[in-house]
Amino acid sequence: MTRFGIQLPSFSGFDAATLFEHIAGLATAAEESGFDSVWVMDHYFQLPALGGPDQPMLEAYTLLGALAARTQRVQLGTLVTGVTYRNPAILAKIVTTLDIVSRGRAILGIGAAWYDVEHRGLGVDYPSDGVRLDMLEEAVQVCRAMFTGDDVSFTGKHYRLDHARNLPRPVRPGGPKIMIGGGGEKRTLRLVATYADQCNVTGDVSTLARKIEVLHRHCADVGRDPAEVDITWMTPLILTTSGENTTEMRGILAASASADEVAGFTIGQPHEIPDLVAGHIEAGADEVIFSAPFADPAAIAAVGRAFALEKVG
Repeated sequence: MTRFGIQLPSFSGFDAATLFEHIAGLATAAEESGFDSVWVMDHYFQLPALGGPDQPMLEAYTLLGALAARTQRVQLGTLVTGVTYRNPAILAKIVTTLDIVSRGRAILGIGAAWYDVEHRGLGVDYPSDGVRLDMLEEAVQVCRAMFTGDDVSFTGKHYRLDHARNLPRPVRPGGPKIMIGGGGEKRTLRLVATYADQCNVTGDVSTLARKIEVLHRHCADVGRDPAEVDITWMTPLILTTSGENTTEMRGILAASASADEVAGFTIGQPHEIPDLVAGHIEAGADEVIFSAPFADPAAIAAVGRAFALEKVG
C-alpha cells in the first residue's frame, strides 16, 4: 500500500515566538489526517526558490525532536541531511536520540549536500562532488554500524572511529532506517543499492521510472533484492482553489523556471491530487512525499481526505 508524507520546508510569515506552534500544528494535522511521515529540510539558510538566506530557517534535528514530543505515530526525518554538516558518528547519536524521543519513529535521510552558498556562509568545507560522495559512502557505513552495534571502530579516508559507543540503543529494531536522497545514476543510486533502506528521488513519471530501473540494475550488480529498498518520491505541492487558479499557477512557474525544474511539481485542487500522482505510484513509488511550503492545517486535511487516508485518534 502506498504511503504518503508531508515535508515542511518553509518558516516564513510568523513571529519567532509563534513559529514553532505553527509548525507543530502542521505536523499534528498531517498525523491526524492519516499521513505516514513528516519531514523537514536539513538546511541552515532557506533555499533560493523559497526566498533564500533572508528568510527564516530552523535547525532540523532540534525541530524534529520537538515534533517527536507533539506527535504519536508519524515517521520523522530529514529530506535530507547534508553529509558535510556533521561528523557521521555524532549524526548517528543525534538520530538515535530522535529515535528514543519518538519511540522508534526516526529515519536518517542523508545525501551528498549541494547548497554551496550555505557552506560558504557558515564556514563549512565544500569539497568536490566526488569527494562528497566518498564521504557519503563512509558516513552511511558509520551510521549503520552505530545503529546496530555499541562498540564501533572504523577506518576510512574521511572518518575514523575508535571504539565509539552509542548508548542507549535505538528503539527501532535494527536502528533507524537509512534513506539516501538524490538521483545520481552512477554513484548515488549504487550507494542506495549497497547501503540504504530507502531512496528519495524527484522528477516526472518517466524520470522516476528510469531511476527505478537504474536502481534495480545496481541491486542486481551488488546482489541485493530490490524489494528491500523502498522508493520514495518527493514532489513540491501547490494547492489551488479553481481551474483558473491552477492555470495561473502553471503559467507563473513556466515563466520562472525551466520545464525540467517544474516537471515533478504537483499543482491542482485537493480533490485532483490523487489523479495527478497516480502515474508515479504506478511507476513504482512506495511513498509520495509532498513538499508543502504554503500549506495550512486545513489544506493538509483536505489532501488527506482526497486520498481517503484513515484518520487517527
